[in-house]
Amino acid sequence: MARTTKSTPKKREQWSGQAGFIFAAIGSAVGLGNIWRFPGVAYENGGGAFILPYLIALLTAGIPILFIDYALGNRFRGAPPTVFRRIRKKFEWLGWFQTIICFVIILYYAVIIAWAGSFAFFSLDLRWGDDARSFFTNDYLQVTQEVGDVGAFVPHILFGLLAVWIVTLLILGFGVQKGLERTNIVFIPLLVVLFAALVIRALFLPGAMDGLNALFTPHWAALADPQVWLAAYSQIFFSLSIAFGIMITYSSYIKKRSNLTGPGLVVGFANSSFEVLAGIGVFSTLGFMAQQQGISIADMDDIKGVMLSFVTFPSIVASMPGGSIFGFLFFASLVLAGLTSLVSLLQVVSASFQDKFGWDARQAAVRVGAVSAVLSILLFAREDGLFILDVVDKWTNEIGIVGSAIAMLVALLAFGMIPVLRDHLNAHSSFRIGKTWQVLVSIVVPVVLLWMMAAQIQSVVGTPYSNNPVWFNTLYGWGAVAFIVLAATIMTLVKWKQSPDEFVPEPTLPNERIYAKSIQANTQGEN
Repeated sequence: MARTTKSTPKKREQWSGQAGFIFAAIGSAVGLGNIWRFPGVAYENGGGAFILPYLIALLTAGIPILFIDYALGNRFRGAPPTVFRRIRKKFEWLGWFQTIICFVIILYYAVIIAWAGSFAFFSLDLRWGDDARSFFTNDYLQVTQEVGDVGAFVPHILFGLLAVWIVTLLILGFGVQKGLERTNIVFIPLLVVLFAALVIRALFLPGAMDGLNALFTPHWAALADPQVWLAAYSQIFFSLSIAFGIMITYSSYIKKRSNLTGPGLVVGFANSSFEVLAGIGVFSTLGFMAQQQGISIADMDDIKGVMLSFVTFPSIVASMPGGSIFGFLFFASLVLAGLTSLVSLLQVVSASFQDKFGWDARQAAVRVGAVSAVLSILLFAREDGLFILDVVDKWTNEIGIVGSAIAMLVALLAFGMIPVLRDHLNAHSSFRIGKTWQVLVSIVVPVVLLWMMAAQIQSVVGTPYSNNPVWFNTLYGWGAVAFIVLAATIMTLVKWKQSPDEFVPEPTLPNERIYAKSIQANTQGEN
């Protein structure tokens, strides 16, 4: 039953409809990693054969956890700290843990978008010349000679980063419908058009078929390698923006009686389709470069990550007909994909502070954005920013996000929330989920996540990551994890400025009645 509260919270913003939510969710899921991570991961893990474990991972882990996020946000109507507090007061910490993960990712994600924006203009006159690697690391980033050397600020990166933050904060300041929704409705179709044009151009390059053969030729023996399956689950997990607050926040803006599972399937398969499209474009282009150099793709150094985008692709652009247009399309696509993901990350942080302190969208955008922008510039607009980015990204994604997912599932399982969320999904969706989903999120997914966590910890502890000094990885890698834990603890202890409106929705289904009784017993004990 509803509890009496000290104050009535502000009416929560909402998407204008299902289409607005779907565009926003796709915008969050489709990001930089889709373009530069998936093609390389697929190539290194069985080529065409990788599609099988990839699809299995999508169906058994990606979409099931996506449904959990949707149900949590839609049922409890809040950002992660509010949602988990409404389940149990002591779980508010987990919500802030997810929020601070988003905050840390924001700091370095913005600078990559700034790089892409710069390179979109550099493409017009092929400014990197014949040596893209030297241009990127020495002329543009002005990278320090040794890992650990403290670098000075790089003016052109600083100004580019400021521009990214101004655009992002303007979007957030307009709120959910006028800001986030309208941005995604414009940017996502534009991104698809730009990238489709890029892929079509790439398919007609000499050597394109060699690239596609390298990507899609199945190496079936790889399916017997556990690491290939781990790579598939990791890719799905990170590319769908699940288990660290984004989809919980976005689904809290859906109208209460909206279809949840149908849009979840649309978002999941749209994200994976874009990844396959990215693989076709990237490897068609790599095939061209390999033919130009008279080597095989296997002999190429950089086929994924930052270097793929800012070294390998500029090298290709410089040697192909119409390269300046091709380069502009590629980097404009990176900017659009990055911005839609950046605003989703920042919305999690903004919404969390709005819930706790009663700020409106503009107040949160200015206050949260100003702090984020300053820290982003201080850390990543420097000559040593590339080294810091690489380490912070590794630990935040592979330790922080996986740890968040494990903690979330354990908490939900411990307090019997999985059946409740299943009931909620089925009560408001056209596509019903059965006990198979419950088994997946209760057994299969936790086992896979624990396996992923053990593998990642072993990899970062066993050998120094990227051959960096141990102190550097400890400071920026484990330091990032420690910061997330500490900041989440502090924010949990801060007093709410308005009531979080902790209530149990009127129980209408069997599992909700059981859950309601447990909540009443729990809150009486806490009071």
